[in-house]
Amino acid sequence: MGNKRTGSVTGLLVALMTMVMLAGCASNIPVEDRHPDDPWEGFNRQVFAFNDALDRAVLKPVSRGYRTVTPQPVQTGVGNFFSNLGEIRTALNSLLQGKPGNAGIATSRFLINTTVGIGGLWDFATHMDITGRDEDFGQTLGVWGVGEGPYLVLPLLGPSTVRDTAGLPLDTYTYPLTYVEDDKVRYGLTALRVVDIRAGLLDQEELIRGDRYVFIRDAYLQRRRFEVSDGELGDDPFASDDFDFDFDDADFDDSDFAD
Repeated sequence: MGNKRTGSVTGLLVALMTMVMLAGCASNIPVEDRHPDDPWEGFNRQVFAFNDALDRAVLKPVSRGYRTVTPQPVQTGVGNFFSNLGEIRTALNSLLQGKPGNAGIATSRFLINTTVGIGGLWDFATHMDITGRDEDFGQTLGVWGVGEGPYLVLPLLGPSTVRDTAGLPLDTYTYPLTYVEDDKVRYGLTALRVVDIRAGLLDQEELIRGDRYVFIRDAYLQRRRFEVSDGELGDDPFASDDFDFDFDDADFDDSDFAD
């Protein structure tokens, strides 16, 4: 069951990337006007518009209702529970990045919060000043020297890059919810996780100014570069020569996406 589910996720990501390549993602925006990190802006904006419409119609109202009817301590406990499950992924990726100290912290956090913290509902480790950096496989690829590639907006999943998209399958494999055998429980917990994350972004959304697409794109790229470099912003990862993703804009025609 677990292999079928994770295999289907990988297949979905491959399908998404194939769709991007075949659809012609270069952008109908003139070459000289394209943002260097976002050569597929025409395609990305249309996916963004689809995601945004779905968010406004369904996810945002549900998240507002969740925050209204759910007491703050319960919301905190839900967030802590899902965050605690992510410590396993952080521990593995920390080891892959050569950061045994952070791996030890993540392991300690998971063990402490799962036991003393009652299944992760209470972040007892933070009260003990045991804190570290979250890590995922997209960050691991960055540490290994893989260039981030063009910015990419994924249907339903939102902002990403080619590199981060490539890291999603392993992130799925290393998240415990993937292995819950009962479909109703797994889907229910996944839905709760999505709603809880979205509810946590409601206040931050008020900070958006100007072009919503540009604001979210720039904020995402800046945050991911900060995370990959552990807070030491240096050269633009998009310009990495090692393991570079070679996409020639001339090979694409975005006319099908023109307004």
